[in-house]
Amino acid sequence: MNVTLAVKQYVTRMIEDSGPGMKVLLMDKDTTSIVSMVYTQSEILQKEVYLLERIDSQNRDNMKHLKAICYLRPTKENVESLIQELRRPKYSVYFIYFSNVISKSEIKALAEADEQEVVAEIQEFYGDFIAVNPHLFSLNLQGVARGRSWDPTMLARSTQGLTSVLLALKKCPVIRYQLSSDMAKRLAESVKLIITKEYELFDFRKTEVPPLLLILDRSDDAITPLLNQWTYQAMVHELLGLNNNRIDLSRVPGISKDLREVVLSADNDDFYANNLYLNFGEIGTNIKNLMEDFQKKKPKGQQRLESISDMKAFVDSYPQFKKMSGAVSKHVTVVGELSRLVAERQLMEVSEVEQELACQNDHSSAQQKVRRLLRLPGVCELDAVRLVMLYALRYERHSNSALPAMMEELAKRGVSEKYRKMVHSVVEYGGKRVRGSDLVTATDAVAITKQFLKGLKGVENVYTQHQPLLQDTLDQLVKGKLRDAQFPYLGASSLRDRPQDVLVFVVGGATYEEALCVYNLNRSVPGVRIVLGGTTVHSTKSFLEEVTMTTGNISDRAGAGRNLSRR
Repeated sequence: MNVTLAVKQYVTRMIEDSGPGMKVLLMDKDTTSIVSMVYTQSEILQKEVYLLERIDSQNRDNMKHLKAICYLRPTKENVESLIQELRRPKYSVYFIYFSNVISKSEIKALAEADEQEVVAEIQEFYGDFIAVNPHLFSLNLQGVARGRSWDPTMLARSTQGLTSVLLALKKCPVIRYQLSSDMAKRLAESVKLIITKEYELFDFRKTEVPPLLLILDRSDDAITPLLNQWTYQAMVHELLGLNNNRIDLSRVPGISKDLREVVLSADNDDFYANNLYLNFGEIGTNIKNLMEDFQKKKPKGQQRLESISDMKAFVDSYPQFKKMSGAVSKHVTVVGELSRLVAERQLMEVSEVEQELACQNDHSSAQQKVRRLLRLPGVCELDAVRLVMLYALRYERHSNSALPAMMEELAKRGVSEKYRKMVHSVVEYGGKRVRGSDLVTATDAVAITKQFLKGLKGVENVYTQHQPLLQDTLDQLVKGKLRDAQFPYLGASSLRDRPQDVLVFVVGGATYEEALCVYNLNRSVPGVRIVLGGTTVHSTKSFLEEVTMTTGNISDRAGAGRNLSRR
C-alpha cells in the first residue's frame, strides 16, 4: 500500500522494457507532474533517458537515433497528438504507455496511423494520480463541485484517478461512502461501475478480508483546512505553497539565484524525509545539530549558531560548506522564511486562538480573544478572516453570537469584501445544515469522557491540540465500529471482520494534517494499512477557492498495467 512505489515501479518498467540505448520520454502536462513526483531528472538520466519532451510541443526535432517512451493520459487530445506523431515519426521506435484504460476504437485509430510500423508496443500502466507521500495521493483538481453536485468532467476525472490507484495497488474493494454527501455517493457508484465493466482488470487474488474504499466529503470537516499548521511539510504548504514538491521562494527577501525554486522530496532528501512530520521547534533544533556537526570540521573560533539568522549567515559565509550541503542550505532558507513569516504574522498568537476555537467550548473567552486579535495591526487579512470563519463554524447557532460585531471589525480594518463574503460561504459550505457528523460538539458519553480527561491532563502542545474528524472516523473504522447508518456500504457487500487495507478518498480535497493522522495510525495499529487521497491537498488559500467555487460566488471556472497484451 505504497502509492509512491507503485508509480515509480511503473516508470522504471517503462524505461527498462524499451531496452538499452538512448531514449526520449514524451509526456503530457499531467504525466509530467506524475513522473516528476517519483523520479528526479538526474535519476532518469542514469537510465539513458536523455530528453524529456511534451507531446504537445510543436518544436521537436527529428531524432531517429532515439527511442521514444510515451507516457500519456488517454485523452482525446493526446490520442490525436499521437496519431499525428505516428504519421510523421520523429524517433526510431515508439513504446506507448497510457496511464489509464483506453478504448479499443482509439487503439484501432493508432494502429491505422502507424503506417511506418514504428510502434513496438502499447500498454496501460495505471499511474494516473500524483503520489505525494507513500500513503498520500492527489488528483490536483480544484473546484470539483457545482453547488452540491459534481462538475461532470471532474466526476469523470476523479473516477479515473481513483480506479487507477486501485489498479496500481491491485485492490478490488468493498465500497462505503458518507451518507450525507450526494457527491460521495455519486463517486462511489461511478467507481463501482468501472470495476464492474472492467472486471477482468480487477480480478486480483482474493484476501481473507477484502480491501475497503471509504469515500468522504470535505464539507463534513471545514475546520481542519482553516487551521495554521506546525509540522514541517504541512507548514511549508500552508505558508509557502508546495506545488508538485516545488516551492517558489523568489519573493523571499535577499534570496540567492540558485534557491529561488527548491524541490522538497522525501525520496531524495534525507533531512526532509526525517523531519516531514516533526514540529517546527524540533526542525530548528535538528538543522542546528546538523550544521554544528559540519562546523566541528572547521577551524576553531567560528561563530555560535543561536538563531536562524546566525545559521543563514554561516551558510552564506562558506561556499564550500554550501557545496557540501546543498540540502542544508535549502532547509536553512526554507525554515528561515517560515520563521520570518511566523514572527511577521504573529502566527503563534493566532494559532493558539485557532486551536481554542477548534477544541474548547468557552464562547465568552473565544470571542474576546478573536476580537482582540482582530484589532492587532500585525495580524494579516487572511489570518483575521480565518479566525472569524472558525468562530462562525464553531458557534454557528450560539444565542449570544458575536459574529455581526466581528464582521464589522473586519470591515473597519479594511478587509476586502471578497474575503468578508467568504465567511458566510464557509458556513454555507460546511455548517451544521450540511454536516453528516457532529464536528464540534461531543455528544456521546465516550467522547465527553475523552474531552474531560484531555482537559485534566492538560495539553502537551497548545498549537497541536486539534485532531481532524478523519482521526475519529478511522478510529471507529479500524475497530469495526463505524456506523452503517452514517457510512453505508454500496451494494450487497459488507465486511464482517475489521478492515486491513483501507483507501480513504476525500471529495473536495484532503489536508496534510489528515495525512499525518493516517501516517500515525499506520505506525500504531498493527495489521492495518491506510492510504489517503483527495481531489487535491489543501492549504487554507486553496480551500477558500474551493469553497468559493462550490458555493457559487464564482460562476465560471477553468472549467498494475494492462498490456494490450494485459498484465
